[in-house]
Amino acid sequence: MAWVYLAIAGLFEIVWAISLKYADGFTRLWPSAIAIIGMILSVILLELSLRDLPVGTAYAVWTGIGTVGAAVLGMVLFQEPATAIRIGSIGLIVCGIAGLKLFA
Repeated sequence: MAWVYLAIAGLFEIVWAISLKYADGFTRLWPSAIAIIGMILSVILLELSLRDLPVGTAYAVWTGIGTVGAAVLGMVLFQEPATAIRIGSIGLIVCGIAGLKLFA
């Protein structure tokens, strides 16, 4: 169950990161509220996963999921550059996350 908590925590990490972009410096109510709620849920679920997972593994996977999700959605939603080196770097992060999952 710890890995499920961690995966969902990572998804909320993506939610709050993307919501921050829409919040425009916390000047827009609903995106700001979504960002804050996403932050809280993400940390709570991370804490639940830490009951059974090593902190280094859980934290790296949590931030990795958030990083990959935010980078991909940044390219899709905000037309951020989708260069080969950027996509390759995202692939390396995914490999790292998979390695931590397989060998934790």
